[in-house]
Amino acid sequence: MEKYGTNQLLKNELEGFESKFATVNSTQLHYVIGGQGEPLLLLPGYPETWWAYHKIMPLLAAKYQVIVVEMRGMGESDKPFQGHEKKNMAKDIDALVQQLGFDRVYIGGHDIGAHVAFSFACNYPEKTAKLVMLDTPHPDAGMYHLPMLPIPGGNYTYPWWLAFSQVRELPEQLVEGRMGIIIHWLFNQLTVNKEAISEFDRDLYAHAYNSKEAIRASNAWYQAFGQDIEDSKTYANLNMPVLGIGGSGYEILKGSLVPVATNLKLVQIPNCGHFILAEKPKEVAEEMLLFLDK
Repeated sequence: MEKYGTNQLLKNELEGFESKFATVNSTQLHYVIGGQGEPLLLLPGYPETWWAYHKIMPLLAAKYQVIVVEMRGMGESDKPFQGHEKKNMAKDIDALVQQLGFDRVYIGGHDIGAHVAFSFACNYPEKTAKLVMLDTPHPDAGMYHLPMLPIPGGNYTYPWWLAFSQVRELPEQLVEGRMGIIIHWLFNQLTVNKEAISEFDRDLYAHAYNSKEAIRASNAWYQAFGQDIEDSKTYANLNMPVLGIGGSGYEILKGSLVPVATNLKLVQIPNCGHFILAEKPKEVAEEMLLFLDK
C-alpha cells in the first residue's frame, strides 16, 4: 500500500533522507540514507524494517551520515533462500560499505541487526570504528539452554517464537496474511509502554512481513542460529570501542559483551522493554551521540 511505501514515509516524516538500492554479494539491499559526516550504519531487527530507527534518524543525522540498511530477508531487500548466517549477512554489509566508498564505519544494530553488526565487527575489525549493540547479544551456545516450557511465576516472557521460527514451511502456511497477530503480541509483550509503537507502526510492520516469502526469509535468520553459534566460537575479542544499551535485555547483553569487548561501555535504560528505539528514542540517541562523539 502506498502509505507504507518508503518514499511516501520519507516525504511525510523524514525530509533529507533518500531511499536507495545496491546489489551486493548477489543480493539487492534496500537502504535509507541521509545526513552529513562520518558514516553510521544501522541495522534493524525482527519484526521491523528500516522504520524502526525513524524516531532517532534525524537526531543522529545532525552529526553523521546515517545509513539504515534492510538486511537480506527484510522489507524491500531481496529474500533469497540461502545466506542468512550472520557471517554472510555481515559480508553483505561489508560489500555495501565498499560500494559506498567507506574505509571505516560506525555500526549499530538491534535484535537480528545486532547479531549482524557484531558479526561485522568480528569479521571486519579494521573497518569498524565503533560498535553499538542495542538490547541483543550475538547468538551463543547459551541459546541451547533456553527453556522448552514457560517458567512458572516471575516476569519471564517465554520466547516460543524462537522455536516456532525454526520450523520450515509450516509458519508461512499458518500465518500468511495474519502476521499482524504475532506482531501485535510481540510488541505488547516486549514493551513497557505499549503506546510507544503506534497502530500505524504495527500495521506497517505487518504489511512488510505478511507474505509467504517474507515469513520464510525472516524465519531463516533464526534457522541460521546453529551456524551463528559455531561461528561465534572462532571470533577474537573486540578491541574497538563498544557500546551496549539495554532495556529488558540489559543483563543478557552485559553478560555477553563483558567477556569479549575490551573497550566496553554499558548503559541500562530503566522502565523499558526490548524495543528501546521505540520506547526511549531520545535516551538511546543521546547515549549513542555521547559514545560516537568521543
